[in-house]
Amino acid sequence: MAVIIEKKEKTIYEDYLAKSSANRTQLKDLNTDEMILNMGPQHPSTHGVLRLELITDGEIVVDVIPHLGYLHRCFEKHAESLTFSQIIPYTDRMDYLASMNSNHCFAMGVERMLGIENDIPKRVEYIRVLVAELNRISSHIIAIGTYGIDIGAFTPFLWLMRDREHILNLLEWASGARLLYNYIWVGGLFHDLPVGFEERCKEFIEYFKPKLDEFNNMLSYNKIFVERTANVGVLPLDVAINYGCSGPVLRGSGIKWDLRRVDGYSVYPELDFDIPVGKGEMGKLGDCWDRYYVRVREMYESVRIIEQCLERLMKDLKRTPDFDPHEAIPKKLVPKAGEYYVRAENPRGELGYYFIADGKKDVPVRCKAKSPCFVNLGVVPEISRGAMIADLIAIIGSIDIVLGEVDR
Repeated sequence: MAVIIEKKEKTIYEDYLAKSSANRTQLKDLNTDEMILNMGPQHPSTHGVLRLELITDGEIVVDVIPHLGYLHRCFEKHAESLTFSQIIPYTDRMDYLASMNSNHCFAMGVERMLGIENDIPKRVEYIRVLVAELNRISSHIIAIGTYGIDIGAFTPFLWLMRDREHILNLLEWASGARLLYNYIWVGGLFHDLPVGFEERCKEFIEYFKPKLDEFNNMLSYNKIFVERTANVGVLPLDVAINYGCSGPVLRGSGIKWDLRRVDGYSVYPELDFDIPVGKGEMGKLGDCWDRYYVRVREMYESVRIIEQCLERLMKDLKRTPDFDPHEAIPKKLVPKAGEYYVRAENPRGELGYYFIADGKKDVPVRCKAKSPCFVNLGVVPEISRGAMIADLIAIIGSIDIVLGEVDR
C-alpha cells in the first residue's frame, strides 16, 4: 500500500531532485499534484524483494528509482575466503532459478584459468549442456508463468508449474537437489547421469512439446494479454545497447546476440539452434510482448538442443564402465597469477565472472560477478516514464529479474 507523508514531502522531493535522473533541477519545477509511492520491497508484482520508489502524477509514472540490497547474498565477499571448488555452491544461490547455468559459467572460468578447457571429456560437455538447457526451460517457465499472473492470467501458470515439476524431478535425479544443484564441477561433474536418465528425459521432451504449443496458443495471442503488453515498455535497440542489456531483454529489441553463438563455448558450436529475436509482431519492436515471446521461442530452441544432446549421449557418447566424470578434475586448483574474465549465456543474459589470482593459492584474490539482472534492471526507469502504474507491473515482469543475483 502506498503511504504519502505530507509533513516530510518537501524533504523527500529535495532528496529526489538530488538523485533522480529527471530533467528538473529546482524544487519549484515540481508539479503540486505529484506524489511519491513505494512499490515494495514486499509486493506481489516485483518478482522479489525490490523496492521501487515512484514519482507519480495521478496514474502516470513520472520517474522510477529502484532501491536494492534487501536480498544480499554476499557472494563476492564469501569468494575471497573460499577455494574455487567451494565457491560453486554459492554460485547456485545468486540466480537460484538457473543454478546449472551459473555452475557451468563458473566452472568454465576456472578451467580457462587452469588451461584445461580442452581436456574436458566430450560426454561431460554434452551432459553440461543438457542439464543447463533443462534449467533454462525451467527458468523461463517461472518467468512467463508469473508474468501471466501479473497480467491476470492464472491458468497458464498452473499448467507451466505442472510441467516444470517434471524438469525438477529430472534434475533432482541427476544431482540430488531440486533447486541448488552443485552438479557441474571444475573439470567434470559431481557424477555421471543415472542409468535410464536419457530415456526418461526423452519421454519428457515428447510430452512437453505439445504442452508448450498448448500454452503458447492459450496465452501469447490472448486479446487481453496482447493489449496489456504490446506497445508497453518499448525498449529501442540503441537504448538497450547503451545500457548494456543482454539476454531476452536485448534480443527482444531485435538483435541476434547470444553468447552460445557469439562466443561458441562448450559444445554449442556443434548444435543446431536458432536465436529468437523481437519483431514487433503485436506492437512496436522491443515492447513487453516481444521480450515475453523471445522467452517462449527460446524454450522451443532449448528443446531442440536437448534432443540433439540426448541423441549424441545415447549413440556416440554412450556410458561405458570406464567413464569417469572426475577424470579431468585437477588435484590442485592453483591458476597462474593474472586477471581473467569468462562469460556465458544465462536465461537472463550475460553472466560473467572476473577473477584475480595470485598464483600461490587456490583461493581467488577477487571474484566479481557481472549480473545480467542488475544491468537489465537499470533500464527500467528509462522505459517506464510516462507509463501507467499498471503498465509498470508489465514492464518489471518483462525484464525478468532475480533479486539474489541483483544484490549478489
